[in-house]
Amino acid sequence: MTSSPASPDKEINRRGLMLVLSSPSGAGKSSISRRLLDIDNNITLSISATSRKRRPGEVEGKDYQFVSPEDFQIMIYENQFLEYAKVFDHYYGTPATQVMETLGQGGDILFDIDWQGTQSLKATARDDLVSVFILPPSYRELERRLKKRNQDTDQEVAKRMSKAADELSHFPEYDYIVINHDLESSVNEIHAILKAERRRRHRQNGLTDFVRNLQAGY
Repeated sequence: MTSSPASPDKEINRRGLMLVLSSPSGAGKSSISRRLLDIDNNITLSISATSRKRRPGEVEGKDYQFVSPEDFQIMIYENQFLEYAKVFDHYYGTPATQVMETLGQGGDILFDIDWQGTQSLKATARDDLVSVFILPPSYRELERRLKKRNQDTDQEVAKRMSKAADELSHFPEYDYIVINHDLESSVNEIHAILKAERRRRHRQNGLTDFVRNLQAGY
């Protein structure tokens, strides 16, 4: 018994993608991420595991999976991460299983990670990856934004600013660059990138069958 061919006007199944946003601390990637999640229902945030302590207002399982440094090392040993990195004396990593399941079901995943994590994802899942590096409009504005958010001590702000020059040097490794002059404009630019990347031919798993049905007169 043979099954009936799929109707050509039926939506073509596609594989999901991993949208990576990276930037120096304070350039706006977290704010952009939140807005993107608000306006697009088919993308969800990858919840990283981290060995750092929870900050005020952060929620377990929503912002991060908070684990002890010892448990993080066990997860590394058991190859549970797609990528992991040590940033500002703390570990961050992306648990693999849920990400792969979501992509296979056609869902997109948003990553708020640094250049080290992006390089690791590129090495393990390049075809699924779309990377965007967000630049601040100026060095002075970057410092102003870091101080304004009131999450870090003056010493920590100085440490992040000294790290920014190195982080900025990695911009050529990314697929797209967005200068964050204005939050809404940046969100719109990145949303346009996301929508275009969804239509990439290699992500359209059902495209070959769809065209064959067209050729057969269905």
